[in-house]
Amino acid sequence: MQRKIKIITDYISNPESSILIESGNTKVICNVTLDHSVPVFLKDTGKGWVTAEYSMLPSATKTRNRREVISGKISGRTAEIQRMIGRSLRAVIDLTKMPGYTAVIDCDVIQADGGTRSASITGAGVALYFAFENYIKKGIFNENPMKELVAAISVGMYKDTVVVDMDHEMDQNAQVDMNIVMTESGKYVEIQGTGEECWFTREQMNDMLNKAEIVIKNLINYQKEVIRSKNNFSV
Repeated sequence: MQRKIKIITDYISNPESSILIESGNTKVICNVTLDHSVPVFLKDTGKGWVTAEYSMLPSATKTRNRREVISGKISGRTAEIQRMIGRSLRAVIDLTKMPGYTAVIDCDVIQADGGTRSASITGAGVALYFAFENYIKKGIFNENPMKELVAAISVGMYKDTVVVDMDHEMDQNAQVDMNIVMTESGKYVEIQGTGEECWFTREQMNDMLNKAEIVIKNLINYQKEVIRSKNNFSV
């Protein structure tokens, strides 16, 4: 059962775009800023870039986590989530429509109760859309580079039952854990599935994918409502 979701726009005033996404008790701030530069491998290609950074506040969980900056490097989990967020957003961006610019998405978890990466992707999709629209108003871009919306959800097997959008307790005790990313047009961007000291059948996998797809469609419809209600955009 999907947890209640809420997106608050214009959450912080300094970034080009800022939203707070709440999925159950999980809360993530997604901010977007624009740099007039691109990675070396994209120099003189006429393309831009979209990248992401992800972090979790020390007090986001019941047990305080040590800040990764103290150790001088990010964890493997953080690096993997950052790459996943970046991949998911680039899948729906026409990089030729933002030449010479890099959009940086900062996803900061202020409260964690499972599904932080999927909430980050879903929130970042809305934040990035608004940022691009603001850049159009400023005359930086001629049109929105975002081709369609994208959203993500977690799904798994808990006590032999398929559960969508698991909270932390369920996730910790899940038999199977999956993260699904899909576009507005129904195409898969990423499927991460792991048996936690268990296995799953093809039929169970199909059941998880089907249930996740229904929820992601609902998430994208909600993204559209947020966009329409804020600026009267047609999406």
